[in-house]
Amino acid sequence: MNSLRNRIKSALTLLNFWFLLFLVTTQAQQAEFSITSILSEIEAYKPYNRNEYPLGLYKETIEKKNAEFAEKQLALLNDLNKTDLTETELISCELLRFKLQNEVDEFRYKMYLNPIQADQGFHLNLNYRVKPILSYDDAKQYLNMLNAIPDYVDQHLVLIKKGIDEGLSQPKVIFNGYESTYDTHIVSDYSLSSFYGPLKELPISLNTAQRDSITLAGQQIIMDKVVPAFKKIKTFFETDYIPNTRTSIGVSDTPKGLDFYQNRINYYTTTTEYSADDIHNIGLSEVSRIKAEMNAIIDEVNFKGTFSEFLSFLRTDPQFYAKTGDELLMQARDIAKRIDAELPKFFKTLPRRPYGVIKVPDAIAPKYTAGRYSGPSSDTQPGFYLVNTYKLESRSLYTLPSLTAHEAVPGHHLQGSLNKELGDSIPNFRRNMYLSAYGEGWALYTEFLGNELGIYRTPYEHFGKLTYEMWRACRLVVDTGIHAKGWSREEVVAYMTENTALSIHEINTETDRYISWPGQAISYKIGEIKIRELRKRAEEALGNKFNIRDFHEIILEQGTVTLPILERRINAYINHTK
Repeated sequence: MNSLRNRIKSALTLLNFWFLLFLVTTQAQQAEFSITSILSEIEAYKPYNRNEYPLGLYKETIEKKNAEFAEKQLALLNDLNKTDLTETELISCELLRFKLQNEVDEFRYKMYLNPIQADQGFHLNLNYRVKPILSYDDAKQYLNMLNAIPDYVDQHLVLIKKGIDEGLSQPKVIFNGYESTYDTHIVSDYSLSSFYGPLKELPISLNTAQRDSITLAGQQIIMDKVVPAFKKIKTFFETDYIPNTRTSIGVSDTPKGLDFYQNRINYYTTTTEYSADDIHNIGLSEVSRIKAEMNAIIDEVNFKGTFSEFLSFLRTDPQFYAKTGDELLMQARDIAKRIDAELPKFFKTLPRRPYGVIKVPDAIAPKYTAGRYSGPSSDTQPGFYLVNTYKLESRSLYTLPSLTAHEAVPGHHLQGSLNKELGDSIPNFRRNMYLSAYGEGWALYTEFLGNELGIYRTPYEHFGKLTYEMWRACRLVVDTGIHAKGWSREEVVAYMTENTALSIHEINTETDRYISWPGQAISYKIGEIKIRELRKRAEEALGNKFNIRDFHEIILEQGTVTLPILERRINAYINHTK
């Protein structure tokens, strides 16, 4: 009997072992399968035929469908067993949750009914479709894109009209000079259209028949479809839209406005840590700190006058401005190459992709910022640092080192290129993901890093760095002032004029941007404050073990992340290095 009991006991023990092994193995396989299947389903999701709609399909039914799909994936993600996932997989889960939740939020707050900003918009996005044609297939795709413009415009006008009816419009005040965004495309001859540019320089691989057919088709489409579409945009804006836009400037005056603004604060800071009051007070504190540093430089250059008079001197003295657009571009290129030479001292990994320095296209320059980075659209193209040569009297040379560090290297080009070069080590959605608290926070941090890079060679260039930092600090004050505290446009302009050395033209274009894009402007300074805080924490904790190249590697090696993820990674780096 005892022998039988022992055999039964042994059999049960063995069975229990195999059951537990099966359970553990199955759970691990399910976790692996689940994260893979969620990502696969997202990448396979196509709510419309992209060949039929090369510019996209913009309808409320599609927006609803997208939001419902995002909610479904969120539910799957929340149920996922994350016990055995790697660090990269856990980060991917957290970033995917953040991305999907924002898609749900954007639908909930009906952001699709207001696809317009002071310097961006559905029609301005078409400018970025004008790119070199490298093959016959490229040429056919370009013509398909031009053919799709009328339908693309009609779809957006339907949504914008509904937005007006529901009280979701941009404020009227941001549309001064807005006619330049569409008038430039209303031409009397196809050769004057910027959309004809790529058709002037077709690749030599095209034979004569192909070249002639593509050119003729492009000419006809531009005059028969593209120009009439922009005429329709002009009529709509000047007759139906602008006269019916709201007179108040704060998003708090729109339906669910304060809730929406808090949602945007959470999105643009990538955390739920801050209220509008918190952001406002941080801004006031930073403005006070930076102004003290600026006053020290004013004393250093022996300027006899007030802070306001010094700013006026910087805005008006010809020594601080280029005489030609080519001179401004030459100075930007020189600074960029000087920075390039210093990068290996501060970074273990540098991007393989090069970048160019070019001027902002004339068609968008009047409402454009001083400079911006444009990432490559394909594997065969570089990134571009765009410098605005419009109104040279508003483009100061003493701020150019800061602008170049921010937009080119070690700012947006370096970070963005490294992100793309992570390749298959991260899911596809992360390769093109952009969170401005991280991306803009990093770019602003690199302006601070410029001190160590040695790019500020005169007291005025140091002041220029502080000017740009002050500009971002002021954003915390004025963005929350506009959208949560009832500030007028005049109050914003006065505050920016009093505290920054930006030109009046830049202050006006920036103010319109803050009004039309609630919350985005706060991301720069909040992100930079966090990165500098983390660096200080690491330096104090590690002492002589701190290595700047290692620190930057930890910041950059997982690509775009939220600030909470970044903080956890730096804390882990500190604990590992001690």
